[in-house]
Amino acid sequence: FLNHPFEDLVIYEMHVRGFTRDASSGVKAPGTFEGLREKIPYLKELGVTTVELMPVFAFDSQDAPKGLENYWGYSPVNFFAPHWAYGTTADPLHTIREFKDMVKALHRAGMEVILDVVYNHTAESGHVGPWLNFKGQEASVYYLMEGAECAFADYTGCGNTVNANDAVSRRVIRESLRYWVEQMHVDGFRFDLASILTRGTDGQVLVDSPALGSIEVDPVLADTKLIAEAWDAAGL
Repeated sequence: FLNHPFEDLVIYEMHVRGFTRDASSGVKAPGTFEGLREKIPYLKELGVTTVELMPVFAFDSQDAPKGLENYWGYSPVNFFAPHWAYGTTADPLHTIREFKDMVKALHRAGMEVILDVVYNHTAESGHVGPWLNFKGQEASVYYLMEGAECAFADYTGCGNTVNANDAVSRRVIRESLRYWVEQMHVDGFRFDLASILTRGTDGQVLVDSPALGSIEVDPVLADTKLIAEAWDAAGL
């Protein structure tokens, strides 16, 4: 890790696709991890110390009103894979290599990489949403449920809420964070709707959250930068 002190950070928050998709960016691979890598001299010239990428986990591009496409990426379907559309080819392994090459290049230029991560909900939404992975495995383990009819609790405004303090879900989140640090070499995370991580399996607020505790004591995550969006859509 580069370990720039927090007080010295100049953070550039960006959308990977939006940063270079226009022809004016002058890159060979617009809208991709490779395109971002091409713009490193520009970021360096601005004095940027840390690049914060808006969601890059594989997300459902169809999670949008009819006729539109999900652009922002806040609808994850997989916590362990970079979004395929940000690669220059259809080969998912090549996309992983391009992500790693981008991170290494940013590090060589003295810039950290922070990911905006969405562990509070998924693209599966509530009962009317698609069945992609967690619903099919065990919905009541991965999501907060409420009422006798086991309706999906919605503290996110997105149809479901990840059951972050269940032992299984907690491990999935921690292993995902470790993966992006150990294998993809990122320097830290910005947690979208981070307050969700303090809700217990009944949705009530926990003073001592196992989900946060497991992150706090993990040696792999000890030197990473952790930033919280400290609220959720239900007012916490």
